[in-house]
Amino acid sequence: MSQKSRNRRAHGREDTTASPAGCGDTARTRTAAVPRGQLKGKRKVLAEPSGAEALTVAKRRRKEGEAVEGGGAGSLGEAVRQARLRVAPSVQEFKYNKKRVRLVSESSDLKDAAKGVVYWMSRDQRVQDNWAFLYAQRLALKQQLPLHVCFCLVPKFLEATIRHFGFMLRGLQEVAEECQELDIPFHLLIGFAKDVLPAFVTDRGLGGVVTDFSPLRVPMQWMEDVKERLPGDVPFVQVDAHNIVPCWVTSDKQEYGARTIRRKIHDRLPEFLTEFPPVIKHPFPPTAPAEPIDWSACHASLQVDCSVKEVRWATPGTAAGLAMLESFIGERLKSFGTDRNNPTRAALSNLSPWFHFGQVSVQRAILEVQKYRSQHKESVDGFTEEAVVRRELADNFCYYNRNYDKVEGAYDWAKTTLKLHARDKRSHLYELKQLEEGKTHDPLWNAAQLQMVHEGKMHGFLRMYWAKKILEWTRSPEEALKFAIYLNDRYELDGRDPNGYVGCMWSICGIHDQGWAERAVFGKIRYMNYAGCKRKFDVGQFERRYDPRKLGQ
Repeated sequence: MSQKSRNRRAHGREDTTASPAGCGDTARTRTAAVPRGQLKGKRKVLAEPSGAEALTVAKRRRKEGEAVEGGGAGSLGEAVRQARLRVAPSVQEFKYNKKRVRLVSESSDLKDAAKGVVYWMSRDQRVQDNWAFLYAQRLALKQQLPLHVCFCLVPKFLEATIRHFGFMLRGLQEVAEECQELDIPFHLLIGFAKDVLPAFVTDRGLGGVVTDFSPLRVPMQWMEDVKERLPGDVPFVQVDAHNIVPCWVTSDKQEYGARTIRRKIHDRLPEFLTEFPPVIKHPFPPTAPAEPIDWSACHASLQVDCSVKEVRWATPGTAAGLAMLESFIGERLKSFGTDRNNPTRAALSNLSPWFHFGQVSVQRAILEVQKYRSQHKESVDGFTEEAVVRRELADNFCYYNRNYDKVEGAYDWAKTTLKLHARDKRSHLYELKQLEEGKTHDPLWNAAQLQMVHEGKMHGFLRMYWAKKILEWTRSPEEALKFAIYLNDRYELDGRDPNGYVGCMWSICGIHDQGWAERAVFGKIRYMNYAGCKRKFDVGQFERRYDPRKLGQ
């Protein structure tokens, strides 16, 4: 890593990239040149540390003069870098588990005249701790070829706004810097992969393509489109770098719930939950360097809604994500087991944005958190259940159920009970705009909605309450699911994710749940109410924190 990069990450300078054209002033550009130490007076989010504050904490904990290395901040970043080196000097000397890889194309052998290998980065936007990146470098080292990394920037994606694209692009800037330091050219291609990637491969005479895995229909279609347009003699492989146990290894079918997939995952963890080797400085340079990236032009190419502003609490990139992990382990892990369902307590990891964009590996988080199991067994086991079992169950559902975001994707018992109660009288009916603005009769629901709108996050316990009330206050289960997914994908930093789709389907359509006592509107779908929330936590405290008068609404 260059000294310039070390200094920037060590001192926590805000990114000064220009805001997207036409998007006006954003939260990140407003604080652009402010050192993180001066942000202490800003309003905190539920007493949880922001990405900036987490970096400051990590910096404070370092020994004087300790360098920031290996894609992380503070002592954890250095410990992680050393752990990788202890495993192997590079992936070439590492026993890579090829069960993580599957062949997409018919051709499997690199042609003799190949001039390089390319990793098409998509879901997993990081350099280190990335099995897809490592596999691509392994191929390139074995064949003594240059290694390229490509990311295809589309002008819009589902309900993603500048809140999401801004977070992603700033993370990709960090990726580009790390690649440059490793002599691996990073190419940001503007357009859909099917239109730009095959031509890139052909023009540069590349002999193999590696990509990462997503179970969602749009990325799956991107992969199929690229497969059809790649030259027939170029092998194309996919690596599940997001799940610890690859999705297709865990199960070859849709699992009913956590109880049916848990053992399958845990039985495989000893095989797959290993330390990562490092991505190293690549010894075989390309014949031509990567084109310089005009990040402002990339922003300008976007066709997204700029009214949903970027947030302050989450600093993009792997360095900030690992700093958040370090702060979780040091400050909140001890409370996770007992307080994770209390929205007024600071007990959550807050890692979901970095997990969603692949800026931090879940496997890295588990490796680090499990070191503390003897001290915090309940918390470590609870975090593993949520970050591994439940999250990989969501990928399983979306991969094997093409209707993962529709009522048609529910189990038969749920579809039957929802249909029977579809015409039940609702106590209240709200339009999408009323829900979006948090203008219902329920102050707790409004507070949860406003937390999501303003901060790009909603406490996990309240996500279920929030979605179930949408079922109760809309005209049909179909409308409820449509509204819930729209709002989640538009405002949550981790929207458009298998976890989000499954969370909405669980709350509204009973996915991964069982039938409960029958009642109006819900039928046998699990019910939640305001009184139940009051028994679990101080509802009034949460409502006061997100009072619309305080938020300027």
